[in-house]
Amino acid sequence: MPLYEHVVVSRPDMSPQQVDALVEDLTKLVTEREGKITRSEYWGLRNLAYPINKARKAHYSLLNIDAPANAVHEIERRHRINEDIIRYLTVRVDEFSDEASPVIARKDRDDRKRGRRDDDGGRGFDRGGRDFDRDDRDSDSRGRGGRDR
Repeated sequence: MPLYEHVVVSRPDMSPQQVDALVEDLTKLVTEREGKITRSEYWGLRNLAYPINKARKAHYSLLNIDAPANAVHEIERRHRINEDIIRYLTVRVDEFSDEASPVIARKDRDDRKRGRRDDDGGRGFDRGGRDFDRDDRDSDSRGRGGRDR
C-alpha cells in the first residue's frame, strides 16, 4: 500500500483533547478502509507563518498513514467540510523515517537545553572558570581607552 505523511492544522480555540478526538476519528476512518496509522504526533499550539482567518496560532498534528488512495481521498474530503481544520497537507513518501520528526526533535533538544540552564543556577551559560571583574579592564581592544580618561 502507498505511504503518506499527513499534517493537519486546526483552529487555535480547540482544546488538545478535541484535537486528539479529531485524530482518533481519522484513525478510525483509515482502519475502516483497510489501512493503518503507523505514527501519530501532536506538535502542539504553534505560531503560523501568516494569519489565516484572523488566527495567528494553530494546533499541528502529524500522521503517518499506510492506506489505499481512496482512504486518503476520503480524509481530505472530510477536511474540506470540517470547519475546525484550517489547512492540511498530504505527501506520498517512499518510506517512513524511523527517527522523530524535526519538530519533536527540536522540542526535545530545547527541553534538554532548559534542563542544563536549570542546573547552572539559571545563568543560561557556562563562564568556564573565568571569574573576572569589569573593573580590571582598563581599555577595550580598539585602544579607545578606559574609564581613566
